[in-house]
Amino acid sequence: MAKPDLVYTTYIRTTSEKLWQALTHPEFTRQYWGDSANVSDWKKGSKWDHTSPEGVVHHTGIIEEIVPFQRLVLTWHNPGETEDVSRVTFELIPLNDTVQLNIIHGDFTDSSVMADRVCKGWPIVIASLKSYLETGAPLDIWSKGCGSEAA
Repeated sequence: MAKPDLVYTTYIRTTSEKLWQALTHPEFTRQYWGDSANVSDWKKGSKWDHTSPEGVVHHTGIIEEIVPFQRLVLTWHNPGETEDVSRVTFELIPLNDTVQLNIIHGDFTDSSVMADRVCKGWPIVIASLKSYLETGAPLDIWSKGCGSEAA
């Protein structure tokens, strides 16, 4: 039996275009995600990497579905671990001057330890992303050592 999906929903005062940039452009990702970047050409079937400033790949996967400004589905794997691959879905739903962001991280195996780690990380990433897009400043939580196991 597989572990249940992790589902996160937040509302961000921004546009779908700006939120999409924040999720897919390395120069924006570094601002709110612990100085790490999501790197890819963002085409279906392409590889993506979540890398540190030193070039260390923390997470990697394949883009399974991409509808710009609306939906991104990718596999998620930690290099060097024998863990099964999980799946992350980002859904962007415009609501007037706000965007509803749904993040669904699932397809965990029953023995997955990844689920236990990412459930601590996603709330930090999402809060920092929301702060960054709404105020121009991310949360300073990464420098405090929080989120080191984060998504």
